[in-house]
This record gives sequence, structure tokens and C-alpha cells, in this order.
Amino acid sequence: MSDTTLDDEVVKPIRAEGVDEEPVESNRRLFQGKLGIFMAAYAGIYALFHMLALNGVSISNLTGVNIPFLPNFPMETWNFRIIHVAGALGLGFLLFSGRNFADDGQKPAPMFNIAAIGLGLLALFSFGTALSFAVEISNGAMWNGIDPTIKFNEIWLYGVPLLVATIGAIVLSWFDSRQRGSISGLDVTLLICGVSVAAYLIIIFSTQMRNSTGTPFAPIGMSIAAVAGTALILEMTRRVAGLALVIISAVFLAYVFTGQYLPGVLNSPAISWQRFFSQVYTDAGILGPTTAVSSTYIILFIIFAGFLQASKVGDYFVNFAFAAAGRSRGGPAKVAIFASGLMGMINGTSAGNVVATGSLTIPLMKRVGYSSKVAGAVEAAASTGGQIMPPIMGAGAFIMAEVTGIAYQDIAIAAIIPAILYYVSIYFMVDFEAAKLGMKGMKKEELPIFGELIKQIYLFIPIIILIVALFMGYSVIRAGTLATAAAAMVSWLTPYRMGIKSIAKAFELSGLMSIQIIAVCACAGIIVGVISLTGVGARFSNLLLGLAETSQLLAMFFAMCIAIVLGMGMPTTAAYAVAASVVAPGLVQLGIPLLTAHFFVFYFAVVSAITPPVALASYAAAGISGANPMETSVASFKFGISAFIVPFMFFYNGAILMDGTWPEIIRAAITAIFGVFLLSAGVQGWFVGGRVAWFMRLGLILAALCMIAGGLISDLVGIGAAVGLYFIQRTFKPDADAQISVSGSD
Repeated sequence: MSDTTLDDEVVKPIRAEGVDEEPVESNRRLFQGKLGIFMAAYAGIYALFHMLALNGVSISNLTGVNIPFLPNFPMETWNFRIIHVAGALGLGFLLFSGRNFADDGQKPAPMFNIAAIGLGLLALFSFGTALSFAVEISNGAMWNGIDPTIKFNEIWLYGVPLLVATIGAIVLSWFDSRQRGSISGLDVTLLICGVSVAAYLIIIFSTQMRNSTGTPFAPIGMSIAAVAGTALILEMTRRVAGLALVIISAVFLAYVFTGQYLPGVLNSPAISWQRFFSQVYTDAGILGPTTAVSSTYIILFIIFAGFLQASKVGDYFVNFAFAAAGRSRGGPAKVAIFASGLMGMINGTSAGNVVATGSLTIPLMKRVGYSSKVAGAVEAAASTGGQIMPPIMGAGAFIMAEVTGIAYQDIAIAAIIPAILYYVSIYFMVDFEAAKLGMKGMKKEELPIFGELIKQIYLFIPIIILIVALFMGYSVIRAGTLATAAAAMVSWLTPYRMGIKSIAKAFELSGLMSIQIIAVCACAGIIVGVISLTGVGARFSNLLLGLAETSQLLAMFFAMCIAIVLGMGMPTTAAYAVAASVVAPGLVQLGIPLLTAHFFVFYFAVVSAITPPVALASYAAAGISGANPMETSVASFKFGISAFIVPFMFFYNGAILMDGTWPEIIRAAITAIFGVFLLSAGVQGWFVGGRVAWFMRLGLILAALCMIAGGLISDLVGIGAAVGLYFIQRTFKPDADAQISVSGSD
């Protein structure tokens, strides 16, 4: 099978269709009829609300007609983020079930309906109480956390009903199994609880009590609302992202109240529950950088992706990759690289990228001779790189811009060479793997016609407009809006013209796609709040400084390990947000430039998706390929090995991040590419057209490390070593299976 492309049978051209459609999760409800229309409207209006708010569009200013209850844009920042989170929670609870669906014909237990009614009434009562607070404040009441009457009302009329409804509905939802097309009353109760939390916080934050957060003077209702809001966020995260992030968040929350009993660097001051929770639902925690980014840049680019999806651009990207790379050696694997890179520009989640492109490329890789393990590993490694692929780079880059204050355009530019190095390395790894197995490419008859796809090159226009607008100095929001409008306009040149119905569908898709990332960002905000309030991040920084006195490289290695461990099992957004709070400040204190320090952390947060033992992207690929998940994660780690080296490259050579003169940048890029070529050759054991002996592989890896160091002398040493190894391989052709013989050891 190694010398053939496919069986000698009548072959049909491969056309990618639906690769950019969102996969349906096992616990996502599927609605029809009026309920389906309602959910579509909810999701669409939610996404449209963000598009209008971010661009400051006001219906009353445009039309002169004042419609009651419509918000005024631009909105106050905290209020906008509170609505952003509450809207996603409500949509998520209606859409995602708390447990597996019931079998056909199985009816829910009546007790759950009765409990839902009782808890729902409590939630409504707490919401009504919050509205009564607004009436009191508007009538001149001076809200505070000391007045006994206010305190009584906040605890017994607002807080207790809210907490009972929230905790009761969450716990019971774990046992309430229903048909896939029906909504649980318990989830409606959770929606009302989310609205009650948002209403109270918006009302109280509009008073002077906004300045009392984290102090003994904060109203106790603020802390109670934050407890309920935190519980809702954790439950929503469990439903859409699994238990990993929830468990990590729970550990951090437990640390707040137990840190005073821990020794050494983990010791923290005693903090009361009221003080902590009065501050965690502010811009020091849940409403901080992670939600700031999810409510602006991320939701905007999700809308952009929704419009591209509606215009079938994702299908075009994959077909373009097939036409460009399908005929080369090991064709489908290289298609996976190109397709994942292109899809990564509009889809910043590694596991989502795996599902989108891997459902097509993994079976084809297996068909031409790759093992299930290797096929899954290649797709996982390639898809993970989508999050470091400019210009969008997934959500983490937006958080980096928010945290560092560095312009997003500068971050995207700095990411160009590292992204190239990552994908070039995977390309070499795949090519050498195909060479070792004697593979060929796919047949011309099986592939889309390149000439026809070139005629549709205009489908890249939205991406080009986005890049050009960013480089022209437009804000990220304005550039994203222009690119979204361009996607709708370009669709008129295709069979998938976007009219009113299609645009509404694009907004609906955007609302649905946003739920997971918003929940994850809010959950990461909880962890950031813990780090901020306990000061554990500063203590880790001091630990890094202590290590740096021994060896700066040792401190960097330690920082790498922390970033990877924190990211295991977590979506990249949350992984980077946490690592940026714990690790990056320490690196900056070591004297490392701000951008370099955060890129260092960002890269390891990204590659945690392919790092054993918990590798989300690898597990998703193994589910498609049918291979062992752990073996797939180990193999994907090997294919993405350069990503573990590249961060040290731009630590030692800032030109890799475009920091330097053009000659320095060009030399750094060329030598680094040659370095990852040698690294790939050494790891795969393939050089100069044949397999190489173990000592040759070791020599190639050492030469690669010299090239990666970035200095002129080290580059010359690496080039000299590579030339020497080339002549040894060509002249002496050492036996690839050569071993060291040991005799007389006893």
C-alpha cells in the first residue's frame, strides 16, 4: 500500500462541504417549530446586540423614533459586560442540557416539574426584589451596606431566594433527563436567576456602592449575587467545556479560604467570603480582561466567522488546500496543514479546528497509508497552530492586547514568523513521515480543479480587507465590522447569496457559537480574580526571580512547565488568561520584554492542547481516527515539537518577533527555518533522501539547536555541523540501524 495512492477503482473528485459548520454537541438541544424560532431569535438578537453596541449604532439617533426599553449605545462598560455574560448564560441554559437526554418515550419525573415551579417562583421573587431596590434608589434612598433594613431585605428578600433557586436548580438539573427537543423548567429557572443577578448588579453598581467592592462597606447583596453568578458560570462551563476548567476554578476558589493555612509561597492572607465575592464580580475578576475581550473582539470575530460560514468560505479554504497540496507526497496530511492554517484564520479553537477539517482529512490520511495514530496526530498538531495564525489568532491574542496594552496589530505582526516556523516544521515532519513510508500523493482525478478555485480567489477578500484595515490603523472593531460586511457582499458572487434570511441565520449561528467561549472567559475571570486578590501571582514572580539567580534558562523552563500544566484540559483562552496572571509578570521582572514574555506564555498555553497527558485537540482527533487517545497525544506532541522550541528562539533572538532591523529579521527567519528543518529531520530520522543512524539524528538535533539559538557564531556552528552531516550521509551512508555494541560489561 505504501507505493500506491489509492486502490485502482473509479475515483470521484473530493469536495469539502460543511467543514465550517459547528458540530452538534451531545448535550445540545435541537428545537423545532415555535420553540426553534424563539431560540433562533434569541441567539440572533444577542449577536446583533453586540454588533450594534460595539459600533455605537443607535436606532433613535438613526430614525428619530424612541422605542422604550432599548439600551442606549455606547453602554456603560460594566453594565455591558454584565448583560454580555447574563445573555450567554440564559442562551446556554436553554440550549445545553445539564445531563444526557432521555430515551425515546421516557417521560420526566413529575417531581422535577414541581421543583422547577417552586424554584422558579423564588427566582422571580428575587428578581422582583432587585427591581424594588431600583425603585427605592430612584426615589432617593441612599444605598449602603450598613443600614439594618437594607441588609435584611438584601439577605432574606433577595439573597436567600436567589441562592436557594440557583443551587437547587443546578443540582436537580443533573438528574432531570428529558427529550432532546424540550426545555427543562429547571433551566428556565437558571435563566431567571442569571437575569436576577444581572439586574441587581446593574442597579447597585449605578450607585456609590460601586466603589465599595472588596471592602467591609459593600452591601451583602453584592456578595450573594456574586456567589449565585459564580455558581451559574461554573455550571455553564461544565455543560459546554467539561469539568477540567471547573475543577481548576474550584481549586482556586478553595485556595482563597485555605491559603492562610498553607506554607511558603502558597501562604495568603485571610479573606472573608463577603469581601472576596463582593470583588470577584467586578473588573478585578469576572468582568475583567477575559470578559472585556469576549464582549468585544471575540464576539465580533465570531460574528465574522458566522458570516463566512453562511457564505461557505470554509469549504473553499479546504478545497483550495486539497487542490494546492493534494498531489504532493502524503497529500492529505499536507492538506490538513494548509486547511487548518486557513481555517485557523477564522476559527481559533484547536478542538473545533480538528472537528471541522479532520472529519475530512483524517479518513483520507488513513486511506493513503498513515496509521490512525499518525493521522489523528497530524490533524491535532496542525489544528492547534490555527490559534497562532495571524490575523485572528484565536481569542488568546485579544486577551494579550487587553492585558499588555500592546496594539493588536503589533501582536499579529509579531506572530508572523513564529506561525510560519510552526507550520513549516509540521510540513517537514509530515513530508519525512510520508517519505519513510514510501507514500505518494493523491490522484489528479480525485482533487478539485485548481484553475476553477483560482477563479474564486475573491472569497479571500474579507480576510484581505481585515488585514489591510488593521494595517491602515483602523480599530480592531471597525476592521472586523468591515470584514463582516465584505463577507456578505462577496457572497453575492457565489451561489450562496446572503439576503435578509441568510444574514439573520449568520447572526443566529454567531450567537450559538459564542456561548462556549463566553462561559470559558467568565470562568477564567474567576481564576484571575483569585490571583489578583490573594497575590499568588506576585509570589510566583518572586519564585522565578529566585530561580533566575541560578539560571535564567532554568527560570524560563520552570515558567514553561507552569504554563503547560495550567493549560492542560483547559481551552486556550482560559489557559493563557491564567498563565498571563501567574507567569508573565515574573518573566517581565526578569527583564524580558513585555511582548516576548506574553508570547512565551501564550505559545505554551496553545500547545497544551497537544501535550500529554491531557491534550484536548489530540483527544478530539483520536475520536475521529479511532486511535488510542494517549498514543495520539504523544504522536501529536512529536509533530508539534517545534512549538516547544520556538518560544525559546524569540527569547534569545527578538528578531523572530519582528523586533529589529530588516536584515536582522530576514537572517533570523532564514536560519530559524533551516533550524526547524534540521530538527524535523533529526526527530523523524530522515535526511538527504534516506533514513539515518542514531548518532546522525543526534547531530541533526544539536545542529538545529545551534541554529535556533539565534547568534551569529551559533548559526555558523549549526551550518557547519549540518554541512558535515550532509557529507557523512552522502559519502559513508551509515547504517540506519547501527547500534553501539557493548562487550565485557560483566
